[in-house]
Amino acid sequence: MTQTTSHALEDKYNAEEDAKKIIEHSVKEDAKEKPQKTDLEKLPNPTGWRLLVMPFVVKEKTKGGIIIAQETLDRARVATQVGYVLKMGDLCYKDKEKYPTGPWCKEKQWVIFARYAGSRMEIDGGEIRLLNDDEILGVINNPEDILHAM
Repeated sequence: MTQTTSHALEDKYNAEEDAKKIIEHSVKEDAKEKPQKTDLEKLPNPTGWRLLVMPFVVKEKTKGGIIIAQETLDRARVATQVGYVLKMGDLCYKDKEKYPTGPWCKEKQWVIFARYAGSRMEIDGGEIRLLNDDEILGVINNPEDILHAM
């Protein structure tokens, strides 16, 4: 009968491996328990007086079924003047001297802004814009009411 002896170094190595396995398992469990971030939560939070706006996306086909060229769609996307307010910075419309009647718009509203206003940021599936609070020109109910039908 052979007797096996354990060396302290082997015990330490096994303990480290066991600890790694436990940590990996707990990380996997934590990942399962944490809710997935929504697409809105993944977007940057505007700072100060800025608004995060998602520009209106032009349809790729006309009512008659004609497919619009990609170059035309890209130009329309860059030049769009209508967007949906996703988030507002903590200082938006707080200046009582500049906005004595209150905010010009709120989150979850469609707004009109100057043609090339704001900073454009490409995201997966399109773009967003960061606008200053004073770049909002108006509020509308439905963006398709003012866009010209192609």
